[in-house]
Amino acid sequence: MRFLTKTFSVIFCLSALFVVSSFAADVAKIGVIDLQRVLETSDAGKAAQVEITQKGLKMGDELKRKEAELVELKTRLDNEAMVMTRVLKEEKERELQIKYLDLKQLEKKFRADSKEMNNRLSERIKDEIITIVEEIGKTEGYLIIIEKKVVHYYPNTIDVTDKLIQKYNLKYTKK
Repeated sequence: MRFLTKTFSVIFCLSALFVVSSFAADVAKIGVIDLQRVLETSDAGKAAQVEITQKGLKMGDELKRKEAELVELKTRLDNEAMVMTRVLKEEKERELQIKYLDLKQLEKKFRADSKEMNNRLSERIKDEIITIVEEIGKTEGYLIIIEKKVVHYYPNTIDVTDKLIQKYNLKYTKK
């Protein structure tokens, strides 16, 4: 009877150990990505930043040129104001005011264009990143991969951002 009890206890312990180890073997793999870091350090992100900067410089140059025209017109008006008739002076002031409003409108348009371009490029990159994240998740058996800004704490060991940047750079250079 004692032998039977010991045997049953050993069998029970071994089976419990196998059951627990089988649950432990199926640990959920979780990954975290830092999307902002991908946008800043990936080749595509850097290229987008260069494109945005170049467009911004062109817009800035055009604004400076229009501003210089406005200053020149104002200076000319101030210098010639004494010899102009009242009607001509009012007309020139109106013209100056219209050019000033045009400049402000152009500045507003450039700001909106710049913001739209930034959003468009960021969204394109995010869409491309999502497909690579899905690929990493499927091939490496991740249960879930979430963005860093959603998580309050995570160990650095589950950060897959570097792997994502490497795969994205490979894909981007092939394009």
